[in-house]
Amino acid sequence: MTADSFRCLIVFEKKADVFDRQITTKTLSDLPDGDVLVKVHYSSLNYKDALSATGNKGVTRKYPHTPGIDASGEIVESKDRRFKTGENVLVTGYDLGMNTSGGFGQYIRVPANWIVALPENLSLKESMIFGTAGFTAALCIQKLELVGVTPEKGDILVTGASGGVGSISVAILAHMGFSVTAITGKPDANIFLKNLGAKKIISRKEFLDLSSKPLLPQRWAGVIDTVGANMLSTALRSTHRHGAVACCGNVAGAQLDITIYPFILRGISLFGADSATSAMETRKILWKKLSNEWKFAALDQISRQIGFNELNQEIDNVLSGGQIGRCVLNLDK
Repeated sequence: MTADSFRCLIVFEKKADVFDRQITTKTLSDLPDGDVLVKVHYSSLNYKDALSATGNKGVTRKYPHTPGIDASGEIVESKDRRFKTGENVLVTGYDLGMNTSGGFGQYIRVPANWIVALPENLSLKESMIFGTAGFTAALCIQKLELVGVTPEKGDILVTGASGGVGSISVAILAHMGFSVTAITGKPDANIFLKNLGAKKIISRKEFLDLSSKPLLPQRWAGVIDTVGANMLSTALRSTHRHGAVACCGNVAGAQLDITIYPFILRGISLFGADSATSAMETRKILWKKLSNEWKFAALDQISRQIGFNELNQEIDNVLSGGQIGRCVLNLDK
């Protein structure tokens, strides 16, 4: 490699709607304009990254492209006085890895307004164990706290609990003292979830109610739903009076078949969590919490570290529903 070249994953369109990907090189001149050049040390693998890596034009419009919606590393150049060369930073969301060359490359160039200074009590690797998944979990927990959901109010439900957002939600909530019930479709994830602090684990089949009943017995003081569709409908219909549900995913589908009754008869609050466009002030508040009172002991247990050579295989694993916990990409490996 030349002095300004670096390794990255590139996804390209071989012919109309046929995509391939390979580990290759780019040069710094290939990166978009931006205020800050960052040498990336760690990234993480999210479902949105896997979609981008397979040519999903609902995520990424133009190819060739380097995915990676998360990145942490060291500033190499900065045109913005708020950030200095050598400073450790992280970037999650905005347009990174979607239509802007992302964290699956050893360098990114981004606007300064996308950058969060790495909190003192968090390493670059730890910030990517959290990544977008952890920040989304934090957003959801913040929403529940806003309406007074506390451990004393009753059990908390987390759907899709073995995935990135779900597993971090389970771990943080258990760390905060909540009694957490986890739903997963993966029986081999039960020990993993117990180790994160889940008090009870329910299978998807056992939980789902496909009836047309507008209300179900009240079971949950609060819910974090990462799945959508019937899972979200069942959760809403079984949430306690004046409870709350925060939703952030739609892997089971985007349609919600439900009546108005959980909202007008039980006063339930339904919140959405959009991590990509969250305000910088919210980011700073929640990253501070993730580096302090919400930083749980099992952080390393929730993740696996991979290098470039394993990235393609892990993307396929995510798309087939096989990922448990978090997958961190070490770009120096």
